[in-house]
Amino acid sequence: MTTAQLILDTASRVIHVGTAITLVGGSVFMAFALMPAAAAKLSDEEHDRLREGVLGRWKKFVGPGIGLFLISGFYNFARMVPLHKGDSLYHALLGTKILLAFAVFFIASALVGKSKGLEGMRQNRAKWLKVLIILAATIVCISGFVKVRKYTPPTTPATAAVESAGVRL
Repeated sequence: MTTAQLILDTASRVIHVGTAITLVGGSVFMAFALMPAAAAKLSDEEHDRLREGVLGRWKKFVGPGIGLFLISGFYNFARMVPLHKGDSLYHALLGTKILLAFAVFFIASALVGKSKGLEGMRQNRAKWLKVLIILAATIVCISGFVKVRKYTPPTTPATAAVESAGVRL
């Protein structure tokens, strides 16, 4: 691996994990600290103003964050897939993780958006934010398992002969 490739791989991973920390952490903060405190301490009018201000700012993180997730995620995917050729569990878990991520992106976008068709989700923001957090936690669990799981590619007679001759593949 070249130095440039190492730098690019590291930057992509840091961007991906940093974005996850920011967006998931912000969602947890809103669901379990900000929203309950605002509901308990503010009048309806004050609560509405606070919600409008917070969501206006949060939206500026959600859209670009989804973009960073997609770019860094597909880059990381392209770099790792060749190392897991024939690893059906890896591919199944990664496919599941990607589908869950698209669900998270949809919910996050719906909660900060203005689409009339998704107003019902915004009316029940606390519920959907918790669904988003559960899906994100599931993605983190899958990612953690996939990262630490040991995988040994299957040995074919040809690769076994080459390796026994002292050549590393």
